[in-house]
Amino acid sequence: MPTETHPLPLAEFARLVRDETGLPLGTTPAEETALLDADFDELPEWDSMYLLKLVTALEHTLGRPVPVGRLLEARSLRQIHELVITP
Repeated sequence: MPTETHPLPLAEFARLVRDETGLPLGTTPAEETALLDADFDELPEWDSMYLLKLVTALEHTLGRPVPVGRLLEARSLRQIHELVITP
């Protein structure tokens, strides 16, 4: 039986990143946007463990598997968001 997919607004995605990884995304909307758009090399705390936590949380939230191979090609959190909301 196919699982219904739910849209994941960017603000909800940012909350999920903060809550599930503990990665601080700034205290203002402008800081949050900048960090969502930043290359992973610019995020001093980013590593593969964050990606694993995020994948698990996304799959739980969306109720479906996420394309991990495609996520590995992403260079920012915004790109990950775009990949998981695109069918």
